[in-house]
Amino acid sequence: MTALISIPPVFLHPLADRNGHPGALLLDAGVLERLGGPAAVPRTVAGVLGELAGGVMGCYYRAGLDDAIAAQLDQAGWKRLPADKLHRADGELCNAMPSGATWVEGEWFLAPPSKPVGSQVTSRALALQLVQLVSADADTHEIEAVLRQDPTLSYHLLRLVNSLGMGTGRRVTSFSQAILILGRSQLRRWLNLMLFSSREGDRRSPMLLARVAVRARAMELLARDAGMGKSRQEQAFMVGMFSLLGVLFGMPLPEVLQPLTMSEAVQQALLAHEGELGDLLGVVEAAERDDEAALASRLQALQIDTDGFNQVVADAYLWMQTVASGNTGKSHA
Repeated sequence: MTALISIPPVFLHPLADRNGHPGALLLDAGVLERLGGPAAVPRTVAGVLGELAGGVMGCYYRAGLDDAIAAQLDQAGWKRLPADKLHRADGELCNAMPSGATWVEGEWFLAPPSKPVGSQVTSRALALQLVQLVSADADTHEIEAVLRQDPTLSYHLLRLVNSLGMGTGRRVTSFSQAILILGRSQLRRWLNLMLFSSREGDRRSPMLLARVAVRARAMELLARDAGMGKSRQEQAFMVGMFSLLGVLFGMPLPEVLQPLTMSEAVQQALLAHEGELGDLLGVVEAAERDDEAALASRLQALQIDTDGFNQVVADAYLWMQTVASGNTGKSHA
């Protein structure tokens, strides 16, 4: 494995705009500063940062960074973010932000939800019921019956399938046709994402969706890089998506997962961080904490070098941006 001291990991954190929607990325450049010197941003790291700068979200680093490192980041397309443009929130996001602040950092979106309103409870419950049906490989007519109960889910499904341009030559107007065209695997993935999509009265939804999208895609790619098969990669994606369902619903995770049909490997990963899928979840959680030591140890166990990890980070964050913009149906990996 490539040593972290020579190839540093890329640690990123999405920033929310004043409305609580993900709109930018913040680079934790602390490891680069510790390396120091004119080559503190290795070529491969600069390449990954350049890829991210080509996305739709703004890319920033904190003001006060070493001049030589800042110059390299500038060249990669990243921008300096003055401290007064950044507001930190770790509890509930409030409207009383400093007038000059543009972006919000922190994990305010992981705070317990406010008491949900009736329509929000119903919509998420139906989405969870659909996830259960699809995971159990239920008949199409059973899935269609639940879809008909939620106009929001129905609208988004038909819009998604029609937007994909899947060579049908005509508009898709029925749920059964949409399910057939999308396929069970992609339907499952789309429903997982829709669980976290914005719901009226829950300001956490957009940032929660960004977090789980990065987790799921990163775990899927890490599973691929670790030599796991396609089925395992799909399970890794599911673990990433389901890992924050307890936060979303404000309930213990085992209670949320109880009605779902899933493999023992997925359950072990989610409830006990055990098995190879649990190891992958540990990787993404270490990255979220900027924990270099834990990340290095876990990557070494998976025989994935830091360059490989950094490319996974770039791909996961770029995919998250497509999710945030609503284009969630394309196949990956």
